[in-house]
Amino acid sequence: MVTVQLEPELEARLEELAAQSNVSSSFYAHEAILHFVEDREDYLAGIRSLGESRSTISLAELERLSDVAD
Repeated sequence: MVTVQLEPELEARLEELAAQSNVSSSFYAHEAILHFVEDREDYLAGIRSLGESRSTISLAELERLSDVAD
């Protein structure tokens, strides 16, 4: 379980959004954290990938190899 403290103005906005949408503020908090974590994991994986020495090919070469070129 995670407890999050929000500024009063942000909490009021979240509660208003939740009331208008007929969903809980916890749902929105969960969704926001989930998207942040997924984005951060993708970012960190990209950074790690940049540090690895792998050969690269151009988009044109990839299209040619996979027969998706127009």
